[in-house]
Amino acid sequence: MKTYKKIVLAGGNGYLGTVLAKYYSDLADEVIILARKQRPVKGNIRTVVWDGITENGWTVQLTNADMLINLCGKNVNCRYTEKNRAKIITSRVLPTELLSHVIHKMVNPPKLWINVTSATIYRHAEDRPQDEETGEIGYGFSIDVCNLWENAFWKSQTPHTRKVALRMGIVLGRSDSVFPRLLNLVKLGMGGKQGNGKQYIAWVHEQDAARSTRWLLDHPELEGVFNCTAPQAVKNTVMMQTIRKAYGMPFGLPAPEWLLDIGAILIGTEPELILKSRWVKPKRLLDSGFTFQYEQAEHAVHDILSIRE
Repeated sequence: MKTYKKIVLAGGNGYLGTVLAKYYSDLADEVIILARKQRPVKGNIRTVVWDGITENGWTVQLTNADMLINLCGKNVNCRYTEKNRAKIITSRVLPTELLSHVIHKMVNPPKLWINVTSATIYRHAEDRPQDEETGEIGYGFSIDVCNLWENAFWKSQTPHTRKVALRMGIVLGRSDSVFPRLLNLVKLGMGGKQGNGKQYIAWVHEQDAARSTRWLLDHPELEGVFNCTAPQAVKNTVMMQTIRKAYGMPFGLPAPEWLLDIGAILIGTEPELILKSRWVKPKRLLDSGFTFQYEQAEHAVHDILSIRE
C-alpha cells in the first residue's frame, strides 16, 4: 500500500520535477504534473495541462492532495536582458499567485504547499554560512526575483494548507542541471577553478532534495522558510578538485574571471551564476532532525559518477 494518495508537481517537467516524480511514484497512488505540454502517462505519473496563468479544469487536481510542490520558473541560465528579466519574474510570480488564489477558496486544498525558491536570496558570503535565522538577504537582480517570488507566496492566507518556502541550493544529479556541465569541463581538461575559486557552492544531492520534501510532509509542525542545501558547502576549487579526482582526470585548466565574462556572453549566461559565493546552511532542517545521506561533496560526486552511464 502506498504511503500517500496524491502528490502534485506544478511546473514539474524540468529536471528537479522529474527527480521528484520518480521519487514519489513509489510512494504515492498518483503523481500529477501540471505542465504546459502534455506527456504520455508513465505508470502512476500523469500530466495535466495548464498555462500557469488561467484558472480552469486543472484546479480539481489539487483537491485532497497530500502535497503540492511548485517548481515553476524560467531557467535563470541566460543573459539578463530586459526581456529575459521580465520572463524570469513573471514565470515565478504569476503561477504562485494563481495557486494562492485557487487554494485560498478550496474546501479540500492540499495539506502542504512547498514553493521551491532559491538559496541565492542570501548575500555573497565567504565569511560565514547564511541560515534561515541569521542569514542576510543580498542585493541585485537575482535577489529581487527571490523576494518578489516569496512575497507572492506568503501574501495570501491559506488557513487549511501548511506552507513552506524551500530555498533550494544547486541540485547535483547525473541527468541534468549543473553537474553534467561541470563533468564535461573536467573531461575536456578545463575543470580547474573558476574565477579565484574561493566562492562557495551551496549544493545538495538530488536524492536529499527529494527526501527533504518528504520529511517536511511527514512533520506537520514544520512550516515557514527552510534552506535545502548540504550541511557542508564547499569552495569552487574544492568542488572541481573533487570531480577531477573522482573521474580520474589529473589536471584541469583554470578559468580566470575575464575569461568567464567572455564565455558567459558566448554561451548566453551570466558570470554571477558561477562567481557568486553561496555559503548556505540548512539549520532548520538539521534542527528538526533531518539527516542528509550526502553531507560531503566527495560522497555525492562518487555516487553520481558511479551511476552516470
